[in-house]
Amino acid sequence: MKTLEEVLDYTFQDKTLLENALTHSSYANENRASGAVSNERLEFLGDSVLGMVTADHLYRTHPDLPEGELTRTRAALVCEGSLYEVAKVWDLGRYLRLGKGEESGGGRERTSILADAVEAVLAAMYLDGGVGTARKAIHRFVLSGEERAEAANRDYKTALQELVQRQSGQILVYHLTGENGPDHAKTFTVEVLLNHTPVGTGTGRSKKEAEQMAAKSAIEKLENKIS
Repeated sequence: MKTLEEVLDYTFQDKTLLENALTHSSYANENRASGAVSNERLEFLGDSVLGMVTADHLYRTHPDLPEGELTRTRAALVCEGSLYEVAKVWDLGRYLRLGKGEESGGGRERTSILADAVEAVLAAMYLDGGVGTARKAIHRFVLSGEERAEAANRDYKTALQELVQRQSGQILVYHLTGENGPDHAKTFTVEVLLNHTPVGTGTGRSKKEAEQMAAKSAIEKLENKIS
């Protein structure tokens, strides 16, 4: 778990909190005699801490954003898929304590298990180090995806297509220009060309996400030219 603490950039005073956060119910059920407790209660707490910190951040940084947009952005940031991506960055699957059946069934890669474990770990950090510790981790690992969450709420590729089609004969092409990082935390870089000229680049945790970010970059560049 020391390696995980290094990734989290936090050292637990109470190691049993982190151990509890990594204990799936399947393991707890098989090891009741040893006193093993599942991470479900921590998951419950972590969900609330994550929601509060995210809502506070969005409220303070987007004073003009209406309630509906705030809600949609928060949902995109704290959704299961987003937390699964955080779990991959942490390589969390390797540290989970799973029951034999869940282990053999591929539980270490199961999206729901990993997302729940992220919430449990955040709760453990909150209990061990206070809200400031949890907030720091949430900002670093979850809210760093705010731009991607906004992109998920808006189809920038379609918006870019509509923008360039104001003139006839425009050709948009997306090219994958790079892949970096280990398999569990790979990032992709995409360049978008308008009539063979680069107009935007973007990175993401998937090729689709990188294309959306490249389109967003292109829209900003083209709109600045127009204005």
